[in-house]
Amino acid sequence: METNICIAGFGGQGVMTIGKFLAQAVTDSTDLQTVFFPTYGAEQRGGTANCFVVISDEEIGTPKSDLMDDMIILNNPSLNKFIDSLKPGGNLFINETIVTDEIKRTDINVIKVPGTQLALDLGNTKVLNVIMLGAYIGYTEVFPVDVMWSTIEHKLGKKVELLPLNKEAFEKGLEYGRKNK
Repeated sequence: METNICIAGFGGQGVMTIGKFLAQAVTDSTDLQTVFFPTYGAEQRGGTANCFVVISDEEIGTPKSDLMDDMIILNNPSLNKFIDSLKPGGNLFINETIVTDEIKRTDINVIKVPGTQLALDLGNTKVLNVIMLGAYIGYTEVFPVDVMWSTIEHKLGKKVELLPLNKEAFEKGLEYGRKNK
């Protein structure tokens, strides 16, 4: 079993944080192998920030595959850049609040999450990434919910005041993921 995940959006949307949370959850709670592969460069100046996470029950030979099993896409430029690398039958999680380009592929599962709108409703756009991660976990069940939340809680542990808002954001995402199965 090997799962290749691409996470992409604008710099500042928490793309790298989603990838780190996923990789950390694997490391802390399973005997699976994982690789977190961030890409930096021009992306830091307003382009698409992206990272890749590979989860496998065998040794991982390369940190990035040409074809992804799952994608979490937070903006239109990222959709256009990566959509062709999603495997047929793959899962595409989009932040439908701002991803407005038409998705022409009919051979993939599209899970629409109004991530930015939900974050605005919660009063802080910085929780967009936790909402999208929740949707991913709720839909794929790649990890038990308590394992993923424990990782988020641990990583945000120094900012205790942010935990209630992030917990609510994670639960909103889970709800969208589960209802779109």
